Order: sequence, then structure tokens, then C-alpha cells
Amino acid sequence: MKTQLYHAFGYNIQSDIDLLELPLIIIEENEPQIIIELSDLTLIWKELSDENKSFVIKKEFILFKIQAVGIFLVQKGREILYSPLADADDDLIRLYLLGTCMGAILMQRRVLPLHGSAVAIDGKAYAIIGDSGAGKSTLASSLINMGFQLISDDVIPVTLNEEKLPLITPAYPQQKLWLESLNEFGMDANVYKQIFNRETKYAVPVKNQFVSQKLQLAGIFELVKTDNTEIIVKPIHKLNSLHTLFKHTYRNFFIAQMGMTEWHFNTTVAMAEKINLYQLSRPTNRFTAHELAEKIINVIKEEEILYG
Repeated sequence: MKTQLYHAFGYNIQSDIDLLELPLIIIEENEPQIIIELSDLTLIWKELSDENKSFVIKKEFILFKIQAVGIFLVQKGREILYSPLADADDDLIRLYLLGTCMGAILMQRRVLPLHGSAVAIDGKAYAIIGDSGAGKSTLASSLINMGFQLISDDVIPVTLNEEKLPLITPAYPQQKLWLESLNEFGMDANVYKQIFNRETKYAVPVKNQFVSQKLQLAGIFELVKTDNTEIIVKPIHKLNSLHTLFKHTYRNFFIAQMGMTEWHFNTTVAMAEKINLYQLSRPTNRFTAHELAEKIINVIKEEEILYG
């Protein structure tokens, strides 16, 4: 298998499986910081796993098995090993390598992974977080169509600098959009590759509207679905902000078993002290991404007037 070197999430990633979504870099000029390798994990899974659980979570490593896909081992903040099951789809292997595995390795490196999309607006980063299916990527796509830039989709890497200001590191220049969203945006699904062949979700490259450097996180919008007919924006008060940040931490069930509860608490407290969080309610009875995008821009403009 040919080994390639990529750059994403702020790290050089050496992989023996093609990570088609990630930008390539030259091996000779860059040292790998994360290594992804094929390995036989069947014996370690038999030894450590519980038949009632899909995950083995320890301070030193995370081991998990996805039915019909494979076994994965993430350890030391540096290494991801994968063991495909028979006839496993490479697209699904990549989905878990860049999703759950990357979320785990970021935590091991003390980088907070939020579940959502991040967009650069006027030189600052804004995160859209929410449950699966809330419409995060679609809303981010609407903002991109307005001329703003993507920073991350699905996994948002957040770190604190020396002044405890939260920063977002760019992930890679691609979004995942449902067919319904492509249709609403007038985009031809035939142009894009399906994430995997049993799902009507597509990989949408955004190379020309992608940020390549870290940006300060200036605000977070929690997107929730509602049966109401009106879009509602309301601030999330500081007492509730920690719960919101925990709820939308990517694979938050890792935190306690990795012994990272104190780290997560301290990180999210620092974030909540520096930025404002809002809840953005999305009516489910119509397509509202463009209206939601306008609401976000209006909130940002109001904050600039209030805080400068």
C-alpha cells in the first residue's frame, strides 16, 4: 500500500489508505505527527472487548468496533490503527477515520472537538453546533454562498492560547450535504461523490472558500429544530453554556472514561468566559438556511455595535 502524507486539523497525517478528502503535502519536507496504518486488531479486540459494548475506552487508548466496517484503535495522540472487516467499504473506513478516530486523537492531544461546522466571518470564527440532522452543514453552506469561508465541517478543533482565548484550527476543505440541501441550493448531485453508497449524503469540496490558518472563535450558535413557524434567536446564559458545550462535544462519552473531565470543564469554562453562545431555533416546516444565515449575520453586527 502506498503511504501518503496529508495536512488536516493542524497536523501532518501519514496514511496508508487514501484520504481523498484531505490536501496532500510532500513527505520529504514534512514530518508526520499522526500515523494511520492497516493492522490486524482481531486478537486485541477479543482480549479487551465486552460483547455488550462497542467501545473500550481507557486513558491510554480507545478501541472500538463498527459492525460491517472494522475495528479501530486510537492511541497516544499519534497513532490510528484500522482493521477492516470482510468486504468493508473504503468510504466507510475513511468516514470513521476522519470522524470518531480523529475526535479521539484530538482529545488525546488536549484539543476540544466540537460537533458542528465552523465558518470564518470577517476574520473571526463562528461555530454552528447541534445534534445530528439539525442542519449545521446546510446552514454553513448558506453562509459560504454569501461569500464567507469554511473552517471545519463535522469535527471542529478548539484550543486555547496563552491568553485563554479559544482558537479554531481548520480541518479540511469539504462539506457533507444531504441531497435535499443540494437541491435547495441548485447544485447538481451528479457532480459530487456520495459519502457512501447507501446514503444520500454527498462530499462537496470547498477549496476556493476555505480558511488555512487558525482563527479566534468569536461566537457559537446552537442549531435546534422546532415545530414553531418562526425562527427564534436567544442567548444561552452562562450557567447553561457549559452544558451546551458538553452536549455538543464530539463523542462526549469519551471524556469521563479517558479521565478528562477536569480538563474539559476548565476548557469550556474558559471558552464561556470569552464568547457568547446563542440558540437558533429552526422551523422544520420549510427550508430556512438562508434566513438562518441572515439571523447569524445580524447577531454578529449587533455584537460589533455593542462590544466593538
